[in-house]
Amino acid sequence: MLGGLLTLPLLIGRPVPLPIGAAQARVLPDPALDPGRRAGPIQVAVLAGGCFWGMEAIFEEIRGVRQVETGYAGGSAGTATYSQVSRGGTGHAEGIRITYDPGQVSYGELLKVFFAVAHDPTEVNRQGPDVGEQYRSAIFTTDPELQRVARAYIRQLDAAGVFPRPIATTVEASDRFFPAEAYHQDFVRRNPAHPYVVVHDLPKLATFRDTFPELRRQEQGTGN
Repeated sequence: MLGGLLTLPLLIGRPVPLPIGAAQARVLPDPALDPGRRAGPIQVAVLAGGCFWGMEAIFEEIRGVRQVETGYAGGSAGTATYSQVSRGGTGHAEGIRITYDPGQVSYGELLKVFFAVAHDPTEVNRQGPDVGEQYRSAIFTTDPELQRVARAYIRQLDAAGVFPRPIATTVEASDRFFPAEAYHQDFVRRNPAHPYVVVHDLPKLATFRDTFPELRRQEQGTGN
């Protein structure tokens, strides 16, 4: 994210685009290979889709999500700092690590939110004003079954013609995730008046709430 490096008028000049409207997002197909909600051990999903502030804020509101961390997916530990990642060339992507209860929310449901409202999956190495491979759309997992579900859903969405352009999201076989600096954690919740948050993140959060009320936890902040 640009995090205050640009003035508010410039930020307003190119908001992060929503690829489809809320009404269309509501009818986004469910992943055909989604294993569905099922009791089992706590699971982890790592998703990247531009600035991690707004991504974190959305997934924190989903029922069954126990924790969301912002961080740097892929790359190496030695360059996993904001000052280095934000310049590009490190191989990382700004992303979030979601710890969730598969009995309350499925991997497919998380992917549906990711593609429908969390970001524009058709943009290549950018989201709105944020440009570079560190803002790419990507799903990170070393689990062959989750890779299969993710790749199949991308094909399913492209075949359905839901989006105006082909999906650019990559599925990357990596379990490397390095938590971001403390000031990036819960950024939207702690800084709701930040210009970037107001222009880019709060509208997406509102779209999520309007589109997926059935996935929102009943008591915000409980993780249940």
